[in-house]
Amino acid sequence: MVRPDRILLGFILLLVCSGPRLVAQENERLVGSWRGGLEVGGGASLTIVFNISQDAGGAFTGTMDSPDQGAVGIPLTSVSIEGSSVTFSIEAVQGAYTGTLSDEGDQISGTWSQGPASLPLSLVKGDALPPPERPQEPRPPYPYSSEEVTFRNTEAGIDLAGTLTIPDGLGPFPGAVLVSGSGPQDRDESLMGHKPFWVLADHLSRKRIAVLRFDDRGVGSSGGEFGTATSEDFTTDALAGVEYLEDQDRIATNRVGIVGHSEGGLIAPLAATRSERVAYIVMLAGPGIPGIDILVAQGQLINRAAGAPEAAVEMNARLQSMLADIAKEEPDPEKAGPLMRSAMREEIALLPQAIMELIPESQINDVAINTTVNQFNSPWFRFFLHYDPRPVLEQVSVPVLAISGEKDLQVPHDLNVPEIEAAFERGNNEAATVRVLPGLNHLFQQAESGAPSEYQQIEETFNQSALELVSSWILKQFTSPKADTLN
Repeated sequence: MVRPDRILLGFILLLVCSGPRLVAQENERLVGSWRGGLEVGGGASLTIVFNISQDAGGAFTGTMDSPDQGAVGIPLTSVSIEGSSVTFSIEAVQGAYTGTLSDEGDQISGTWSQGPASLPLSLVKGDALPPPERPQEPRPPYPYSSEEVTFRNTEAGIDLAGTLTIPDGLGPFPGAVLVSGSGPQDRDESLMGHKPFWVLADHLSRKRIAVLRFDDRGVGSSGGEFGTATSEDFTTDALAGVEYLEDQDRIATNRVGIVGHSEGGLIAPLAATRSERVAYIVMLAGPGIPGIDILVAQGQLINRAAGAPEAAVEMNARLQSMLADIAKEEPDPEKAGPLMRSAMREEIALLPQAIMELIPESQINDVAINTTVNQFNSPWFRFFLHYDPRPVLEQVSVPVLAISGEKDLQVPHDLNVPEIEAAFERGNNEAATVRVLPGLNHLFQQAESGAPSEYQQIEETFNQSALELVSSWILKQFTSPKADTLN
């Protein structure tokens, strides 16, 4: 539901960002991949890789990888080299690297800075990280057309950009609008080197289902402001997508639904109760309990899977509950902020010294505290913490498929699925199907533990059995001679 980097205290690199073209330079010694180990405390080391290239006009471009955290391809905001002095700036993680290039041009000795933290980081020139194997990424021939489109959310006054895939043939075809999980997401829901929505859209369109997937507001080519939006706002974006898709030629009237992943599985039921144009919904790892309950359970499961000391796990759970209570009792973020900071400092001070020695200073300093407080005080987080999906689920009258992974640590099935089922029963929705898929994680990959740290290492993007379940269920909702398979 919520990505770990939104929740857990720690040295976490943000994964989604964008940056301008980099300033032109002329020193070709910088071109290549630079790798080093960042000592972050407690004996832990993070591999950091900078990949620098130069175009024909002499302008540098670059990306940063943190493979130990599953973060790859983070764009650099600026690159400069003056003599032997090198600087890389990365706004997305609020970090910068400054160093000195050796006379031989094969090493850089310098410092990584992030907030008030400054850590030594030496880089050695070498081979770039091999691209991860992603065997499910779509390849031609495509038995469908693909078009870059924009559509209007008139309620919000913004234009959203996406990709529309329509099967070859006359139609009319059923349609699906894909709605992503939390955090700023592009139309492919790109994360950890995977593009789940590209894989899902390709599969559905090969099964003769038209698909609209789009960049979140304020992301990629979409207009609007992401940072001030809540799930309520994203619901209006999803409904704008439904209206746009249903108005297209070759799309069947009253056969357009929403397929939402994680937070998208919260948005889909909201949309279905607000517009009769939503013909069905699919909840992929959608929630069935209030956000704060998901937050605490997720934090405990992920921290334990990462081997965190139990005292730190329980402290994190207490902190999350306390911060949520403060946000609920004090609606003014300006007044809530100091209360949250005080609560965090008091909890950290209670940790045993033996545990404190295992936690890097960068995880519990003022920057980490302020980052967490700002997250809890954001409009999105305040909505999420206290939103209870169950009353809305009771009101859903259209057909719904709700599937969860057995090894999902972010929206645990044992807490959410029973509540989802009970809500549909209370609402007498006889067209609801709820399934737990064995061995699958939050991204619907076959997983060992289900921990987010595995996402990037797993080659599979979206388990084929889960894909087949979604497409076959959608097609069963509509009896049509056109509902055959395109290979």
